[in-house]
Amino acid sequence: MHGQLPKWMWNTSRESLRFLDISHNLLSGFDQPPVVLPWVSLIGLDLSFNRLSGPLLVPSLHMGFYHISSNKLTGEISPLICNASSLRSLDVSNNHLNGMLPQCLENFSVLIVLSAGNNYFHGTLPHIGTNRSDLVIIDVSRNKLQGKLPRSLANCSRLESLILSSNKFDDVFPVWLGTLSKLKVLAMRNIGFHSAIPRHQSNHDGFPDLRILDLSQNNFTGQFAFEFILSGKAMRGIDLNGSEYLLQYRFFVYEPGLGDIASSRLEYSITLMNKGLERYFQKIREDFMAIDLSSNRFEGKIPEFIGNLKGLRSLNVSSNILSGRLPPSLGNLTNLEALDLSHNNFLGEIPPSLLQLSFLQQFSVSHNKLLTGRIPVGNQFSTFGITSYEGNPGLCGFPLPKKCSRSEEGPEHPPSTAEEEDGVELDWKFAAAGLVSGLVVGVVLADFVIARFSERFIEIVALLIRLMKTLKRMRRPRS
Repeated sequence: MHGQLPKWMWNTSRESLRFLDISHNLLSGFDQPPVVLPWVSLIGLDLSFNRLSGPLLVPSLHMGFYHISSNKLTGEISPLICNASSLRSLDVSNNHLNGMLPQCLENFSVLIVLSAGNNYFHGTLPHIGTNRSDLVIIDVSRNKLQGKLPRSLANCSRLESLILSSNKFDDVFPVWLGTLSKLKVLAMRNIGFHSAIPRHQSNHDGFPDLRILDLSQNNFTGQFAFEFILSGKAMRGIDLNGSEYLLQYRFFVYEPGLGDIASSRLEYSITLMNKGLERYFQKIREDFMAIDLSSNRFEGKIPEFIGNLKGLRSLNVSSNILSGRLPPSLGNLTNLEALDLSHNNFLGEIPPSLLQLSFLQQFSVSHNKLLTGRIPVGNQFSTFGITSYEGNPGLCGFPLPKKCSRSEEGPEHPPSTAEEEDGVELDWKFAAAGLVSGLVVGVVLADFVIARFSERFIEIVALLIRLMKTLKRMRRPRS
């Protein structure tokens, strides 16, 4: 379908129409639209993924879900929306709407999903949770919201996902959200938060079900409270069902005597930083865990405690002022697929225990300056290029051009010719194993999340070619 929605539709089935789905078309607007949708019995309306322009039409009084995302709507949300307090799902994301989010949203006691991301809303976030709240998902990312987070959010006991990224708040880390026992996703990238995260005075661990934490691109300082924020069962890989997708909700239109006659489904996604680029994850499995603390001013050491977070698949602490030695317990994170420790002040050796990370696809310790010693050899480390280690003059060994001295190599005597050939063969087996593992990981990762793109395959092929040339030179007989 394309063109405008004709005006005769406003008079069609006013009393009987229960559900209307004309999403994913090329509709451009409305012919003589009313301010309030006229279908008094309408429970569900989905107009998402069209080209609709003009103001947002106000949902009718008894509407249960109203999805009109990914269009070209402009203007402010009419205060008449306050009469539609039966809404359970409101999705106006990915439009050009402006003005303030209606404060009356705090009175929508049956609202489950509020999705208003990627618009031009400004002002403060409504005091959601002041009254009874069933909210499970709040996404107001990519707007111009300001001020403090309303403390009433702590009353949203069913909240699973709070996505606030890319706004202009002025606040400190909301430790008080740690009481929300069902919170799984907390995304606060680039929202103007600052200061040290206070030590919470509690006998209980905070954030017991947290799976994704994104605090990147803020101005946090001091030591990060690993033990308090990341001690939940989910991060430790306990009692997870990897066969289910995270945050997938279906809304039903129920007709007495007929049962469920129509439904609408929301599959929620998230954008995370990966190798300095934004990466969009369209679906997320229950057992996908990620922590991004990059681009802040966190300091101190990474504690050995980090090794308890066995559910982690992605850890990014780059561009901080962290220091000390890398904890060997990082090798316990056997599900880890991405590890970025770059642009810090770490010192000492790269722990050999990291060779146990057989699913590791992306790795960087670049620009730490004080790292020393031989780069671990074998497994996934045979697939990482020079850029993973640059800016560390004390490191040596493959793939860097700097050779390791005898003390850095470890053996007290030079190996025999036979030992050298065995070593070459062993390194070749490690490289092959690493390549195969990397390819398998690519397939596995695609099963966990559906992403926009990947660069690793090209990098791995280029690295394998360089590795084969190196092995060929090592096999040549000595003159």
